[in-house]
Amino acid sequence: MEKLTFYAVSAPEKLDRIGAYLAERLSRDVVRHRYGYVVIAMEALDQLLMACHSQSIKPFVESFLHMVAKLLESREPDLQVLGTNSFVKFANIEEDTPSYHRRYDFFVSQFSAMCHSTHEDPETRTRIRVAGIKGLQGVVRKTVNDELQAIIWEPQHMDKLIPSMLFNMQDRTGQDGEENPAALAESCFRELLGRAAYGNMNNAVRPVLVHLDNHHLWDPNEFAVSCFRIIMYSIQAQHSHHVIQQVLNHLDTHNKTTPRVRAGIVQVLLETVAIAAKGSVGELKGPESDVFTFESENTTTPPNLWLGPTVLEVFNTLLKHLRMSVDFELGESSRRNSSTSVSSGRGKESEERIVQNAIIQTIGFFGGNLPDYQRAEVMMFIMGKVPVYGTPCHTLDTVKIGFNVNSVTSGFKSKSMAAALPPPFLDPLFSISLMEDSELRQLVLEILHNIIDRHDNRAKLRGIRIIPNVAALKIKREKISKQDVAFMKKHGQQLYRHIYLGCKEEDNVHKNFELLFTTLAILTIELANEEVVIDLIRLAIALQDMALANEENMPMFIRCGIMALVAAYLNFLSQMIANPPFCQHVSKVIELRNMDAPYLLPEHIFRDKCPLPESLDKEDRLLYFQTSDMAECLAGPGYNAERLSIPYVPQVTDEDRLTRRKSFVDTISLQVDIMSNSLPDKSQLAEEITFETLKKAIDTTGLEEQEREKRRQVMEKFQKAPFEEIAAHCESKANMLHNRLAQIFELTIRPPPSPSGVVSISAGHTQHQSVPVYEMKFPDLCVY
Repeated sequence: MEKLTFYAVSAPEKLDRIGAYLAERLSRDVVRHRYGYVVIAMEALDQLLMACHSQSIKPFVESFLHMVAKLLESREPDLQVLGTNSFVKFANIEEDTPSYHRRYDFFVSQFSAMCHSTHEDPETRTRIRVAGIKGLQGVVRKTVNDELQAIIWEPQHMDKLIPSMLFNMQDRTGQDGEENPAALAESCFRELLGRAAYGNMNNAVRPVLVHLDNHHLWDPNEFAVSCFRIIMYSIQAQHSHHVIQQVLNHLDTHNKTTPRVRAGIVQVLLETVAIAAKGSVGELKGPESDVFTFESENTTTPPNLWLGPTVLEVFNTLLKHLRMSVDFELGESSRRNSSTSVSSGRGKESEERIVQNAIIQTIGFFGGNLPDYQRAEVMMFIMGKVPVYGTPCHTLDTVKIGFNVNSVTSGFKSKSMAAALPPPFLDPLFSISLMEDSELRQLVLEILHNIIDRHDNRAKLRGIRIIPNVAALKIKREKISKQDVAFMKKHGQQLYRHIYLGCKEEDNVHKNFELLFTTLAILTIELANEEVVIDLIRLAIALQDMALANEENMPMFIRCGIMALVAAYLNFLSQMIANPPFCQHVSKVIELRNMDAPYLLPEHIFRDKCPLPESLDKEDRLLYFQTSDMAECLAGPGYNAERLSIPYVPQVTDEDRLTRRKSFVDTISLQVDIMSNSLPDKSQLAEEITFETLKKAIDTTGLEEQEREKRRQVMEKFQKAPFEEIAAHCESKANMLHNRLAQIFELTIRPPPSPSGVVSISAGHTQHQSVPVYEMKFPDLCVY
């Protein structure tokens, strides 16, 4: 062998003939079953291959590969293993120049077949499978770095490579160490994925999904989760979103399969999203629990992961499947009611719930890892999926969408409320608060808490109670910014109205009042300046008056609950603004209630079996918070206490159209009426200007309330008046508007300018001579 090697190195041009001769001898020995000579010939080929790296080795390689193929084709396991080991040695050689004509199709097919060996003897079967996996690993190493061998990524090869590895990865029962087919297959799988470029990701992931389908591995889905965990950890970070897209597309193709299969795919999607969002060091815990917790050391988001169109497509697909699952569940439930089989229907229904919970968890996790600006867009996108209320729809749909928004908003921190609660998100959110479902109203409040509570004070405020010492809670807060002041001026009335209407719903339970209390407290902490504090006190007094007057015949529990809410909140507010007289007044009322009317305090009314009074005594003023006393307490600098005497009236907003279903004509008429009322009449123009008039003009106190009352009256008029009366009213207003416009035009129209005052008179009429445009003297305001 030494002489032969020396001769081959000295005369490389002879390698071709040497290889051909050895191949001929080896071929003959294989046919004659002279396996000892086969081993000698193969060893000689191996040593020559390792020793000679000249340009003329190319023809020799062809002879070598031809002989490896001969060995792999034989039925003898020893020869197959021998040929595989020779191929692996060849695969580890780095060639100086690429091969233009060499193909490895046969080797991919043969090694894949060996990976699926079904030999009778377990040890022999393991040897053949290990050899097949090593051979595939050799093919991968030899081809992926060679640009001329990109053909290896084509579907016909990937459809053999990937399933062969997965087939062996499934079988974890084997020998330990390197000879374990499962461990070796996983190592080869990781290596292949690590070398995949962006354009090859589709061909690498698709066979995995097909294999999981063919072998029914979505239910249970432990192996599927394991596969995609390996994929996400092996690929380059910038390709993560491509894998997520593949799983989403696969979910679309399974929209009519069994619930457990769909749930398995969604949970795999959650796994991929979690790993993509948190980096490579992390683990999802509790696949069977309702809530997934993710632990990670690396919280940096990989580059290019959150691409805009991909983000919205993820949410769009998940929401679509959520709605389909709800429809399936409701359809199954209706069929179950009409049939006699109860147990099977219940099983199907609970399985759909598994799908829905998996989708909600995925949406929450995916949205929770988005940057703030994208999270706000996603919230608006999800709310855009809420159906218009008043049209036939499934309430469960809205509950699920509410859960989605709640999930996305958890952990949301935005510096400006205007950015966190834009009108396209705020309006549909508040429209949900008008629905007659206590759970939905709770969801709306929780979503608001997620967004408004920027300093994580919710945990300290949990539970509605009379807090003896608010300072002990160590509440975090900052001075309210100018942007948030502007936000409260624009949207504060919407927030107050939502709280006011939410308090008087008859199906409110303990949790509703708890969340309402937390909402008021968080508003005070995050968004309250002196003006907002006055508004919140007015809101609390209005709630107390509503419970006392009881014009809507509310149940006694709701009335007492509102009273307890007002007491808990004013106790909190008085300590937050650190006003001793105010605190003293609130404490006095609470003390009297403790003795005479404990059912008006949260610690008692929300306790089980609390005795309810038959009526509330309006005359016992000491049991209620008095506006005059609070105005006295706040009469100092900073607070406009006079505004407390103006009763709070809920602002009429566009949300009413969602419940009352007003027509388009009502809206147009309303706009015309408001516009026409804004025009001054002659009596107003002729009014004498005195000191009192100027004083009234400067004092804007109560103007907002007057304007709201005027709008309310206008709305009532257009809702209740006959059509003929409304038409006549609008026509008279329109005529008056046209008359005013005619007067304005008469005053502004003037004859054309005359040159140097030259005027000619003919037939008794004054005529002005025309002047060239460039010589006319226009006023400054007319010149562009």
